[in-house]
Amino acid sequence: MSERGKVTEQHRRRRAVVYVRQSTLHQVERNVESSARQYALRERAIELGWPAGSVSIVDEDTGRSGASTDGRIGFKELVAEVGLGHVGLVLALEVSRFARSSADWHQLLDLCALTGTLIADADGVYSPAEFNDRLLLGLKGTMSEAELHLIRARLDGGLRNKAERGELRLALPVGLDRDDDGRIVLCPDEQVRHAIERVFTLWRQVGSARQVVMELIDEGQQLPRRTVGQRRIRWARPSYGAVHDFLTNPAYAGAFVFGRKRREKTVDRGGRVRVRDVEVPLEEWSVCLPEHHPGYVGWDEYLATRKRLRANVRPRGEGGGAAREGAALLQGLVRCGQCGRRMQVGYSGTGGKVRRYLCVRGHVLHHTETSCQSLGGGRLEKAVIDAFLEAVTPAGVTATAGAIRELEDQHEQLLAGQRLALERAEYETERAERQFDACEPENRLVARTLERKLEAALAEVERERGKLIALENARPEPLTDQERAALADIARDLTRLWSAETTTDRDRKLLLRTLIREIVVTVNAQDRHAAAEIAWEGGARTELTVKLNARGPDRHVLGEDSVELIRRLAEHHPDAQIAAILNRQGRRTGQGLPFTRARVQGARFRAGIPAAPPPDPESDLVTIQQAATELGVTVFTIRRWLQQGLLPGEQTTPTAPWRIRLTDEVRARFVPDVPDGFVALNDAARLLGCARQTVLHKVQRGELRAIQVTNGRRKGLRIEVPGASLDRLINE
Repeated sequence: MSERGKVTEQHRRRRAVVYVRQSTLHQVERNVESSARQYALRERAIELGWPAGSVSIVDEDTGRSGASTDGRIGFKELVAEVGLGHVGLVLALEVSRFARSSADWHQLLDLCALTGTLIADADGVYSPAEFNDRLLLGLKGTMSEAELHLIRARLDGGLRNKAERGELRLALPVGLDRDDDGRIVLCPDEQVRHAIERVFTLWRQVGSARQVVMELIDEGQQLPRRTVGQRRIRWARPSYGAVHDFLTNPAYAGAFVFGRKRREKTVDRGGRVRVRDVEVPLEEWSVCLPEHHPGYVGWDEYLATRKRLRANVRPRGEGGGAAREGAALLQGLVRCGQCGRRMQVGYSGTGGKVRRYLCVRGHVLHHTETSCQSLGGGRLEKAVIDAFLEAVTPAGVTATAGAIRELEDQHEQLLAGQRLALERAEYETERAERQFDACEPENRLVARTLERKLEAALAEVERERGKLIALENARPEPLTDQERAALADIARDLTRLWSAETTTDRDRKLLLRTLIREIVVTVNAQDRHAAAEIAWEGGARTELTVKLNARGPDRHVLGEDSVELIRRLAEHHPDAQIAAILNRQGRRTGQGLPFTRARVQGARFRAGIPAAPPPDPESDLVTIQQAATELGVTVFTIRRWLQQGLLPGEQTTPTAPWRIRLTDEVRARFVPDVPDGFVALNDAARLLGCARQTVLHKVQRGELRAIQVTNGRRKGLRIEVPGASLDRLINE
């Protein structure tokens, strides 16, 4: 059948739509001939018999890829119009203009077949309702999708081939630039290089990315940042993300890397496809070429940094992580000798001074019957610290001299960085001054703006100069010979340095981690000792035996009266409520500590006491608050009724919550059943417009009916008033 034979008057009574699309803005700008050919399809629709006013052009999707419908508003509107039966003919230069996805293409084909819409391209006119035409259109759509795959494969293959030689021009992070020959070099800006080197210097000292951020903020430093695709460098306040980028980007280690991330697609709950970039392990990187260009650190140091950053992460439910400020000096180093997991740290006592190392992850997460093991931290830490100090004493004097030189070098680095910051501020001031001088005096609008910019630059120079003067005044004085001799004497007695007030717990932890990789502990509960094996950096191992605290007959054991009280309370109350009751009574654990939910739970486990069953919604026992709500009174009234014996209630022990048995009989005593139309004496007087005594006289004469009701110990009258209603009482 010819093209005109497929077009009927029914088609011409509907609109003809020309769909125009190009994949990128570059194509829109450069491929003008393709755009002209697509717009010329309007003339073809007119040739097929459509009036010029019935032909519309959809070109909202120019510059968008046809790989999916995301962001293609024009295509979605076209599909909607076809589904509503408003379109008789859809024209495009070729099938790939409509879609390069079979799912999107066949959706359009199905709607065209249902509504009798024709599809036309440069080769002819097709009716999707006919089998042969639909088969041909389906093949064209498949070829269009395959063409997109081939284009991507060719482009991706070219990129990978160039990346394998290290010649692919990737975006460089701040601190790295390209010279005139295209080679990667360090940034020529001295202040930028100094700021990045300062980050790596602090990392080597503290070993924690967050600590590096805190140190930089304390020093008042700023870090260079640069947006991808721009050359201008801006200076910003240090942040964890910026420091982490410096430490983890292999470009700063002089390596060329390709394929660090891969793109994954997922479907969210709303049915939308989400695309995200996922980090790939180092072993799966497509290309990794160390020593490709100059860097700020070496490749071995970069690998060590990655390893330490991973070690700083504390897995959920386990010990470990970076050194923190807690009093447990072996935090993150102790490993359970039974299950192999990292042991956690628990603090107790006044101010959290008592610390214990516990392996409870299996008990908490995997619901095992008991935890692996636990032990007090005091004796274990003392044994490990003695072994550590014995190992490092010979190097104490050398380390002290090196520490003094390091302090002086650090101050010189701060001074050098501040001099560079002052030099940059002076350059910006000179630049602002030149711009201000070049402005014509008559152009006051521009002159005022440049004047404010110059004043801000001058103020910045003064601030940077003030910082430099403050740093120079804070320069540490050189040590005298007597002071150096005194430090050497102290260095021979490292125990004094270890216990000095100026040495923080975090400093001690960092010192231990320099030599100790981990400590494997196995507790022997019967002999009351623990076997500790210290694994030193380098492979050496030291075995220690730590004597644990003796467990006497009364140690950690509750009195019989307390155990019996917990047994009675556990029949009705949860552990947290039991702890509050025991504390209100002034009771303490066997160690003299206040009760907590965990300690009550431990006491129950040791005594074999089951936990309280869940509350029964059908039970007559209620709390004071529930009774007050049901009886329509306050909590204080309920307490008074309990003291007077009006309400049946019980307490397991003094200070324990009341349990009130609220039966239907009890409710009837406190919530009288009053028939409709009977109101209290005061309300009756108000409704009848007379005094209370007059109402009583009418009751005595039989003019008004009355009944007697009981509310607790109180008795009263309810009087029938004709026409009385609750709404009337409320309105009045």
